[in-house]
Amino acid sequence: MTNPSQPVSKLKVDNPITPLRALADRAFSRTAGAPLILGNKVCVLRDATENYPAWLEAIRSAESRIHFENYIIRSDGVGEQFAEALAAQAQRGVRVRLIYDWMGALGATSNRFWKSLRQAGVEVRSCNPPRLDSPLGWLSRDHRKMLSVDSRIGFISGLCVGHRWAGDPLRNIEPWRDTGVVIEGPAVIDIEQAFATMWATLGSPISEKELARERETIPAAGDVALRVVASMPNIAGVYRLDQLIAAIARRSIWLADAYFVGTTSYVEALKAAAQDGVDVRLLVPRASDIPMIRAVSRAGFRGLLEAGVRIFEWDGPMMHAKTAVADGRWARVGSTNLNMASWTGNWELDVIAEDERFSQKLEEMYLQDLARSVEIVLRDKRRVLPTAERPRVGPLQKTASGSAGRAAAGVLRIGNAVGAAITDHRVLGPAEAKIMFAAAWLLVLLSVVAILWPRVLAVPIAVLGGWVAISLFVKAYRLRNKRNE
Repeated sequence: MTNPSQPVSKLKVDNPITPLRALADRAFSRTAGAPLILGNKVCVLRDATENYPAWLEAIRSAESRIHFENYIIRSDGVGEQFAEALAAQAQRGVRVRLIYDWMGALGATSNRFWKSLRQAGVEVRSCNPPRLDSPLGWLSRDHRKMLSVDSRIGFISGLCVGHRWAGDPLRNIEPWRDTGVVIEGPAVIDIEQAFATMWATLGSPISEKELARERETIPAAGDVALRVVASMPNIAGVYRLDQLIAAIARRSIWLADAYFVGTTSYVEALKAAAQDGVDVRLLVPRASDIPMIRAVSRAGFRGLLEAGVRIFEWDGPMMHAKTAVADGRWARVGSTNLNMASWTGNWELDVIAEDERFSQKLEEMYLQDLARSVEIVLRDKRRVLPTAERPRVGPLQKTASGSAGRAAAGVLRIGNAVGAAITDHRVLGPAEAKIMFAAAWLLVLLSVVAILWPRVLAVPIAVLGGWVAISLFVKAYRLRNKRNE
């Protein structure tokens, strides 16, 4: 097994074969739906302590326009700091456009916050507020975190805006662990184009004249080749790309993710890579802002561990980063989590750099994170070893306490196992017999409720069905009018 403290880029390996690399580049472009852009300067930024000051400096240096898109901008002290900077630039005559997600802002941001920005001249749009003609539209979220200024500098990250990410040094509260990048060069045009596409989805588009500046007119700022992958609901560009990387990686796949709930196909891809000798590692938070996520993630650990995937839990404040680095050459940073909501349901934005120096920087940062992490191991009976019982086997295996949240984990396991039992699409093992009994009793309970208290189930179904029917009538009416225009 490889030493956890050794960067993969330092390991001795054969040089990649040029024709295979050319083939991989073509496959990446087609899979991600994003071209490879040369001539960029890219730097990695760690946590809010490095990201926020860089964002604010860029905002305050703007001369013509600012495009800011973020899932959550909280109306706390940190959010007010950004609001003041954006408002000041708008009052100077800079064109400031801002997109936030309605669901992300729910309970986090006051209406007064948005009203004050609009009064200052900032153009603010909300993604997917509840609408009569779209009862379930809010399930697709604008989960992007980006900033671009004057087509000159761009930022892509996993950070929202708020005190959670910033921490509080006076109270010894560390910032959330998160990662972003700052980009200069031709790729900034692709970042702005991603924003413009989202802006047009929410209302009148940005004028073609304003967007007329082509990538070729932006001077090279460095020598990094990268792709800007702007994911949309049901497109799944990053999902296809993540699976492609898992399939072609020769040496390493190091993943960090805040809300890991891998699909069967992706988990199988990671297991196959590990069984083929690839050094596959997964870093997840030990404590999450969504308590059940840790338990749901843990529900799938056993199969990964048995295949040779090494799994670590971050032993610090919330680990919110979404990064991947493979073979010391490909690196991804952005907003996409390793779960179906991010892969196929949301608008996301990621940068994928094909640069050994940048990848090595992420590897070094990853190893620093592992030094503060707890490695998950298996018992002799091939069960995940609870952290409180874990023996010390090297510097990364510390003891820790905490609950596995078995009830939440059971939800995922029951769903997978029951689906397999009903469809007969895979062979079930004896260990899943308890899940079958639990699922059977749950269905019996629902059947009894439906017979004795039918309104308990009928009323919510009727309300939802009526709402969907109304939305379909509204959409049909609009389409008919559009045809007659």
